[in-house]
Amino acid sequence: MIERIIGHFNESARLKLDMAELLAPAIASAADHILQCILRDGKVLACGNGGSAADAQHFSSKMMSRYELERPGLPAIALTTDTSTLTSVANALAFDQVFARQVSALGQPGDVLLAISTSGNSPNIVAAAEAARGRDMAVIALTGHEGGKLAEQLSDRDVLICVPADSAARIQEIHLLTIHCLCDAVDSALLGVET
Repeated sequence: MIERIIGHFNESARLKLDMAELLAPAIASAADHILQCILRDGKVLACGNGGSAADAQHFSSKMMSRYELERPGLPAIALTTDTSTLTSVANALAFDQVFARQVSALGQPGDVLLAISTSGNSPNIVAAAEAARGRDMAVIALTGHEGGKLAEQLSDRDVLICVPADSAARIQEIHLLTIHCLCDAVDSALLGVET
């Protein structure tokens, strides 16, 4: 069992190091999208399913509260937390509309959607990205494997951060690190922190 655990640590560390240079430019671009959105008094809407829902909530909580430095709260909303809305939309419309409906109602031109899908094929995440385009919002897509349907529908104004790995656990670990990088980059820019 100990060898298996050490193997997980080694595999995770190796993949993170392999992905650093590959993903850094896209993460920097995504951070700039978020920063410019906030500077224009916009907000970030975040969504995902399962572990990715937890990542969406983690991102919004770090933006609203703080990451590592004291600063005013930043406007970010996880679309995964309102059970009455989620179940109402799923019941009255369809489960694949639970995030799209919220994006259509809450999103404004210039806002950003952080869409998280390990496979890139979650129908409700793909629908949310379509709704974001309809509201003139940029999309930051956190995906894995080859990016899936979510990656296929992105435009030049959007940002794809795709972890080309097969293990959902390893993809989600890099998604969490990416979220921390986004929070740090936004805070550093807003607070004038030296790199």
